[in-house]
Amino acid sequence: MENATQTDTPGAPLSPETGTAPAPLRVALISCNYNYIFDGAAMSQNRLVAHLLEREHEVMIFAATGKAPAFEHAGTVTPVPSVRLPGKRGEYRIGLGLTAQSRARLDAFGPDLIHIATPDYTGLTALSYADRRRIPVVSSFHTRFDTYPRYYGAAWLEKYVTRYMRWFYRRCVHVYPPVPPMLDELAREGIGRELRLWRRGVDHALFNPERRDMAWRRGLGFVDDDVVVAFVGRLVLEKGIDIFADAVRLTAQEAPKLRALIVGDGPESARFEARLPEGVFIGHQSGADLARAYASADIFFNPSISETAGNVTLEAMACALPCLAAGPIGFVRDGETGLLAGQGATAADYASKLVQLAGDPASRAAMGAAGHAKALSEHHWPTILDEVIDHYRDAIRGYHGDRGS
Repeated sequence: MENATQTDTPGAPLSPETGTAPAPLRVALISCNYNYIFDGAAMSQNRLVAHLLEREHEVMIFAATGKAPAFEHAGTVTPVPSVRLPGKRGEYRIGLGLTAQSRARLDAFGPDLIHIATPDYTGLTALSYADRRRIPVVSSFHTRFDTYPRYYGAAWLEKYVTRYMRWFYRRCVHVYPPVPPMLDELAREGIGRELRLWRRGVDHALFNPERRDMAWRRGLGFVDDDVVVAFVGRLVLEKGIDIFADAVRLTAQEAPKLRALIVGDGPESARFEARLPEGVFIGHQSGADLARAYASADIFFNPSISETAGNVTLEAMACALPCLAAGPIGFVRDGETGLLAGQGATAADYASKLVQLAGDPASRAAMGAAGHAKALSEHHWPTILDEVIDHYRDAIRGYHGDRGS
């Protein structure tokens, strides 16, 4: 049974020197998108902030904001001046940096640590602020931003963005990728000095195979022997929507019962529908509706190479779906919980994997069960977020120790 004396800071280990819980932390989170668009990075940050507050730590959030929050967020957000991203991605905003007023608020708060979620201009100004005031900085690694230019006709920029990211992250005490393969990839590329995992969890009460609803599925026009392959996410080019559509269409002759279910919305929705007119598009879903959509499919297909993990893949696994993804993705074990097509996979490569899954219901069931068991045994938010708090404390000790204080 847990020692009752630990309740001063719930979940915090006792100090061996004093026998008491460590002092609460003061953490400043600097984010590009914390609450104005519902995406995996924003939801992970909100989970972390909610957990910090539950553990009685103090958090101050600085982020670009829209006209209204897209969801009920954790904590209080101090808006950072921002402008819309030009071009097709106008739903996202570019932060214009920490203002003098924001810096004054940070001074008054006196953070023990600054956590930067995005290496954008606001993140850069936060990094400079921390350097001047000798505050340790950590950063979470949510997205391979350097892959974005290839989707928007500017592939020549990619190496320069990678170079900037290498410089930025090496100025942080810790960098937190979400899965071991991404940690290994960043280490090989020299991105970050000390890499530690911030693993991802899943709400198992919400995402589970019991949400499967054949009546709902029939209502969308599927018949019971259709093999439904699901896409879940923002409908944007860097999610691999073109490859998804092309791969599904290439299976038409060999797997005629394979049909696509598209869950999500975004600026490229019209393009996606035009490319996959036979797909069933149901728009953005959340909560129990989203869980039902996952569980009512038969295969989950995530072709994105820009994501560092993909929370949607873990949610699909929790709903017992075999997953097809680019590789390496830490959540998917090739041949065990799904199939990996490889980072340079073409639509034809993915199509062959889809045909394989569509024609083998026994393997689909075995992979789905293995994925469900893996998600259930390894991915629980409270344990994972307590690990992040431990990382924070190590970063603070390491930073000040390195400087002889």
